[in-house]
Amino acid sequence: MTDDRHERIRQRAHEIWEQAGRPEGAHMEHWDQATAEVDAAGKPKAKSPKKAAAAKVEKPKAAKAEKPAKAPAKAKATKPKAKG
Repeated sequence: MTDDRHERIRQRAHEIWEQAGRPEGAHMEHWDQATAEVDAAGKPKAKSPKKAAAAKVEKPKAAKAEKPAKAPAKAKATKPKAKG
């Protein structure tokens, strides 16, 4: 463990301990939490596979244009019947 990382973990664990009300006997939980926080802060954030998949699914699709309603059919002109 590098000295800088160790010091950051120590400081963060102390902050966690103080925020928790300085309880006795919880130093390992505070150290573990501080270690996780310091390590997570040092890594670049990457999209999780679930978030990447959700981003693909959530993309809105272009709405299809509705076809205009057809005009009512015109009545056919009828030829007058021949008289007979």
